[in-house]
Amino acid sequence: MATDPPLIAFDAVTKSYGTGEALVHALAGVDLRIDEGEFVAIMGPSGSGKSTCMNIIGSLDTPSSGSYRFKGVDVGTLNRDQLALLRRHYLGFVFQGFNLLARTTAVENVELPLIYRGMRAAERRERALQALESVGLADRATHTPNELSGGQQQRVAIARAIVTDPYVLLADEPTGNVDTKTSVAIMELLARLNADRGITILMVTHEPDMAEYAQRIIQFRDGLIDSDARNGKVSA
Repeated sequence: MATDPPLIAFDAVTKSYGTGEALVHALAGVDLRIDEGEFVAIMGPSGSGKSTCMNIIGSLDTPSSGSYRFKGVDVGTLNRDQLALLRRHYLGFVFQGFNLLARTTAVENVELPLIYRGMRAAERRERALQALESVGLADRATHTPNELSGGQQQRVAIARAIVTDPYVLLADEPTGNVDTKTSVAIMELLARLNADRGITILMVTHEPDMAEYAQRIIQFRDGLIDSDARNGKVSA
């Protein structure tokens, strides 16, 4: 009986930068499988390859060798326009620095990905308000980033990432710029989005207590996966 391919599959993926004495092997032949609906924390020291791995998954970078498949499609065969469509329709991004437009309201920030889809203004606004409500910020829709706390700004960024109903949410140190109490609230929000909406979440973090919210924890070291284990504290 045929089975669906994994959502994300790396086969012997390498990535090198520079030449000669400046050559750096960021990934040294990584095999990886991630299924739809998983919540995965990716950890490792600086220079271990975790960020390079996430950039390739997000189609922001390409392997030097090996293959990356998304829903069974070899991403290396896609042209620039097709890669843009992959990012626009299947992926959502959350960054440590929020990356919100400073003079733009929360709801307008959340609308931005829908503008690129060519969605009509009324539908954009409705979808953006729903996304803000889902992260508990419906009452802050008309506030600009400088009128919001760090935690509220990160929740706006999460709303912007999920407004397109992505298959995968890629979160790069989503709690890196907020305090401990706010970090817990953000992680509980991500866990709820994973459980209630089935969004696959891949999160880079340096913080073991934040990684504990994930169902699976992958440790990178020297460009390879050092360990890949289910988190027994979280039910899959």
